[in-house]
Amino acid sequence: MLKVAIVGYGGIAKGPHTSAWKKIENAKVVAACDIRPERLDLAKSAFSSNIGLYEDYKEMIDKEKPDIVDICTPNYLHSPIAVYALEKGAHVICEKPDAISVEDALKMQAAKEASGKVLMTIRNNRYSAGSQYLKHLVTSGQAGEIYSGRCGWIRKRGIPGKGGWFTTKAQSGGGPLIDLGVHMIDLAIYLMGNPKAVSVTGNTYSKFADNTEKADSSHATFGQAKEDGIYDVEDLAMGFVKFDNGSCLQIEFSWASNIKRETRFVQLRGTKKGLEFRDGIIDVFDGGRNTKRARIKHNVDARKLDTGIAKVLNGHEANIRHFVDVITKGVEPVFTIEQGVDMIKILSGIYESAQTGKEVLL
Repeated sequence: MLKVAIVGYGGIAKGPHTSAWKKIENAKVVAACDIRPERLDLAKSAFSSNIGLYEDYKEMIDKEKPDIVDICTPNYLHSPIAVYALEKGAHVICEKPDAISVEDALKMQAAKEASGKVLMTIRNNRYSAGSQYLKHLVTSGQAGEIYSGRCGWIRKRGIPGKGGWFTTKAQSGGGPLIDLGVHMIDLAIYLMGNPKAVSVTGNTYSKFADNTEKADSSHATFGQAKEDGIYDVEDLAMGFVKFDNGSCLQIEFSWASNIKRETRFVQLRGTKKGLEFRDGIIDVFDGGRNTKRARIKHNVDARKLDTGIAKVLNGHEANIRHFVDVITKGVEPVFTIEQGVDMIKILSGIYESAQTGKEVLL
């Protein structure tokens, strides 16, 4: 039985992470850490009154000696906690983004390589039935050569924890680009066959720092808002990524925009088919009038695909199950730390381009 210790018991931990660990038969949560005692009470209620409860992650790791450390903290803590856990001999699964700087991401990679342990950052969107169906269409050749794409996640009013760590660059690393972009950019690159980014350009805007309109997105409930807090991140980012195989990707991410409705999407242009995954619906285009549409949330065919990924609908659960299978069964990991480093290079490069007004070579 693998012993699991969770660091940070906020919304993402008490939601999808807790649900996943409760369903995984060969792993057991034995400890939780958070600087807020009331959250530790929630962890105790969720798992067992006998689990270890800590306010210091180093103390928890040293005393409990867990097999797995699950990191669900604010972004700036991902790298130092991961490095410490790996150095102490634990496998690590970490919420996105991998880190808030390329330097921190490289520290995680170095610690993983030195330890020989598994390090995986959550990429839950890769594991959904819809994503796996699209991956099947691409890898089977039905879409032809994928040569370009677009992806985005844009909200009308959905700033998370305004004034808290989400909107404080020193703790979050940025706004919607690093918060939402890591999801959809990763999914697009994964579906495109994981080409390596070679250059980026981008613009960022902060126009809603003083806006007091009521949020219309449930995602705005994440984090802890502070009326007198900091807001020094963007609320809109747009950009362009070029890859080593000649393909490209347009991106757009916002927490707040004057648009019709919130939407998230990945569009791919193939020589045989065009593919779009938008808000749970897949469209397949052939250039004519023929459009194949599938509502993937409960799509049985997608779940039967032989993808090597646990066939569950919840992306977090499938991601965490895959992580455990990599540890216990030697399964080839779908996500590698090199891909995580490349992601942070893309995001950091877009922020640099927005500041300098120039293309950034990666």
